[in-house]
Amino acid sequence: MEKVILLINSTIEKFFKFFVMVFMVSLLLSCGGKEPVKKEEFNPVTYLQKADELINKKEYEEARKLLLEIKNRESAKEYAPLAQLKIADSYLKENEPQLAIVEYRKFIEIYPESTYAPYAQYSIAMAYFRQIDGAERGAGTAQKALEEFLKLEKMYPRHPYKEILPLRIQKCRNIIAEGELIIGKFYYKKGSYKAAVDRFEGIVKNYPDFKDLDETLYLLADSYKNLNMIDMTKQYVNLLKQKFPDSQFTKKAERIL
Repeated sequence: MEKVILLINSTIEKFFKFFVMVFMVSLLLSCGGKEPVKKEEFNPVTYLQKADELINKKEYEEARKLLLEIKNRESAKEYAPLAQLKIADSYLKENEPQLAIVEYRKFIEIYPESTYAPYAQYSIAMAYFRQIDGAERGAGTAQKALEEFLKLEKMYPRHPYKEILPLRIQKCRNIIAEGELIIGKFYYKKGSYKAAVDRFEGIVKNYPDFKDLDETLYLLADSYKNLNMIDMTKQYVNLLKQKFPDSQFTKKAERIL
């Protein structure tokens, strides 16, 4: 009986080993028949195109992953500057102007001689410019935009924005001056004429092309009158008459004297 049991166990063991061997051979044959999976070849042009497609679909984070890969892997550095610029552009399109400004500054720092550098500097200025929200709250932002526009003129005098830039600069200057006028009027209405004069004088000196300069001159003259400084009153009334003979504020200023 014991011999029969041993014989059965031996037969089972041999069958199991045979089964395992057949299974392993089949597995090796099935694996050996397949071709190895090829990784997609890195092509910066293709990556840029895919990044553009993702940006158009508003999938900004995924697009930036591809653009960063271009920056890290592109040995010739032919497309790396463009990738950096597109990263900055993507933040603007995502309505993240502060992050965009950081990336544009990074571009100028790394590629100051690039033909795209004027565009990067202009984009920084425009990122501030688009955030201007009226004179009461936007004067500080207008000042930043103005500084960046003037930096563009200084750093890249042959920039391609010569037609539109004067209009942008003038708008910034008007917003800043208007903000100063609002503060000056506040002091003027309170009867704090010396503080008002400081603001109005600053406008006349720094923003002679201000659109509301006639009103500023009138308030300045009247502030000096209230300070009993008649010579200064006459000086600014005469300046107002000289510059703006047909202004409503010129007629009002004549009554001051």
